[in-house]
Amino acid sequence: MAELFKIIIATIFVSNYVLGQFLGICPALGVTSKVETARGMSFAVIFVLVLATVITWFIQHYILERFGIEYLQTLVFILVIASIVQIVETVMKKSMPALYGALGVFLPLITTNCVVLGAAIKSVDLSYDLVESTVYAFAASIGFMIAIVLLAYTREKIEYNNVPESFKGTPMSLITLGLMAIAFMGFAGLA
Repeated sequence: MAELFKIIIATIFVSNYVLGQFLGICPALGVTSKVETARGMSFAVIFVLVLATVITWFIQHYILERFGIEYLQTLVFILVIASIVQIVETVMKKSMPALYGALGVFLPLITTNCVVLGAAIKSVDLSYDLVESTVYAFAASIGFMIAIVLLAYTREKIEYNNVPESFKGTPMSLITLGLMAIAFMGFAGLA
């Protein structure tokens, strides 16, 4: 149990994918103009990331390693993630049309979100068992959610400030992400 708690704290705060490993920057910048969109994207990423990591764990251990074709890992994982995103998109379109409309073009970004692929591959690289991989994926997605929701709140507040023209938009978002990354470095002693 202590090992799982360590995985959670380390993954959310110390090795945060957006702020510590700089993966998922594209969707982080793309969906953080409004808090509601960032929150909706976060929940979709949580679902896809955990599901993708569990499925890819089984594929890695029971197909790729069994037949000695581990070199196909990236290709297979990308295909699995793309399939899961397609299923989530279809379900959201039918059951949550408002959220689907709010996410618009950002939902397909989950397919190319480095966090999803990165967490699936890293859980295999770290030799985690199924439970540890699932906890790791959930913690990675919570870390992603914390980063993009905090960025969205900050971007909404900055919108009303007197910011020089050359810093408006993406430059200010990148500066904010950098400052958030520095702040999250303070958690390094926890893990």
